[in-house]
Amino acid sequence: MKILISGGAGMVGRNLIEHPDARHHEILAPSSQDLNLLDRDSIQSLLSAEMPDLIIHCAGRVGGIQANIADPLVFLRDNLEMGVNIISSAEQIGIPNLINLGSSCMYPREAPNPLKESSILSGELEPTNEGYALAKIVSSRLCQYISRDDPKKNYKTIIPCNLFGRHDKFDLKNSHLIPAVIKKIHEAKVQGKSTIDIWGDGTARREFMFASDMADFVFFAISNIVEMPQNINVGLGTDYSILEYYNAVAAVVGFEGTFDFDLTKPVGMKQKLVDVEAMRNFGWHHKNSLEEGIKKTYDFYRGLDTSGI
Repeated sequence: MKILISGGAGMVGRNLIEHPDARHHEILAPSSQDLNLLDRDSIQSLLSAEMPDLIIHCAGRVGGIQANIADPLVFLRDNLEMGVNIISSAEQIGIPNLINLGSSCMYPREAPNPLKESSILSGELEPTNEGYALAKIVSSRLCQYISRDDPKKNYKTIIPCNLFGRHDKFDLKNSHLIPAVIKKIHEAKVQGKSTIDIWGDGTARREFMFASDMADFVFFAISNIVEMPQNINVGLGTDYSILEYYNAVAAVVGFEGTFDFDLTKPVGMKQKLVDVEAMRNFGWHHKNSLEEGIKKTYDFYRGLDTSGI
């Protein structure tokens, strides 16, 4: 296929480009200068010129809990415009296949865990990432309505658990948990610190999957896009506490200090574990353990890993 990846410079996009199966396709990964997702005319012009067989929409404004709390307007507006622009343009121009990346933030804050695809829009969202979640819900519904109205269009949504890995953002203010913890613990070790702070009491639970596994699922889905469910969770099927993630990173980094808990800080949902029954029935399973993923990510952070998957 000729495949266009939006967000090819981001973590998910770069893991897709590095995946061994990418060599079987013609991959287009335009830069933001070549494809402005906030400008529908720019999108339509490029799609009309290239006419890809499939679009993977993984571009977006992303960030951790601090960034989402600080600027929900930007997370809602930018992600909503990007999703609606590219999905609607693809429909109008006649692109037959589209894979849209959603987020487990789409699930209601009080939804029972593990989170089933059917529970989307069944309750109030988590306030700390509501803007981002609303944008992702609209994009997934748009794909669903297009596929329902035109069965020849396979516009499907993947809902991954939290991701980490090569090409991640290692930024304490804007990155997600694992890359932020890697940076924090590495710097603490280098600086000889004996204590590291943790937001909350460390008991909140999260599910993180290595980004190259996400790329592996996407290429599996490309080969089976007709059979793929309209919305499908992708994850490990198990989660860990925040403290367990800190301990796992500390073990890889070699940090032997202690942790202090800052109970004044927000922690978001107490648990966010996706149900992977549909994924298992679809025939896919992740390859990397948490420890393997952290080791590869830490090597990448230190500039020691250039091997890709």
